[in-house]
Amino acid sequence: MDTADREITLDLPRFGTCSYRDSEVLTFPWGLPGFGSLRHFIALSLEGQEKFVWLQSLDDPSIALPTADPWQIFGEYAPQLPPYALSSLELRSPDDFATLCVVVVTAGAAEMTMNLLAPIVVNLRSRVGRQITLETGGYSVRTPIPRKASAATAGA
Repeated sequence: MDTADREITLDLPRFGTCSYRDSEVLTFPWGLPGFGSLRHFIALSLEGQEKFVWLQSLDDPSIALPTADPWQIFGEYAPQLPPYALSSLELRSPDDFATLCVVVVTAGAAEMTMNLLAPIVVNLRSRVGRQITLETGGYSVRTPIPRKASAATAGA
C-alpha cells in the first residue's frame, strides 16, 4: 500500500465513523474566516443531503461547515474571481477548480442563507483552497435561499 495515500478512519461527533485517504484532504493555507487555525478538511457528501458538501475539519473534529454548489440554487451566480485568487491558487482554467459557498441555517431551520460574497474556491489538482471575498457583483454574505430550494435541502 502506498503510504502517501493511506486510508485513515476516525470518529466524527456529527457524522460517526468516516474513512478517507490522504489524497482527499483539502488544505487551506490561509485558514478560513472564523477558523484561522484550521487548515485541513475533507469534503463529505451525505445521503439525504445531496445538495450539500460538508467541509469537515481534521484539525478539530467538532467543526463541520455546510456548503453547497451555488449554481444548484442560484443559477445566475456569476462571481468574478480577483487576480490574487487566480494567482495564489494557481488557477488556469475553469476545469481547475470547484466553488462552494457556506450555508447558514437559522434556529429551527426557519431560514437558510448562502454566503455568495465569499465563495470557497478549491484547486482540484493541488487540493488547496481559499475563501475569496469578491470585489464586484454586489453579492451578500446572507443571501436567502428560496423556500423551494430550502425544502429540497432540509435536514442539514
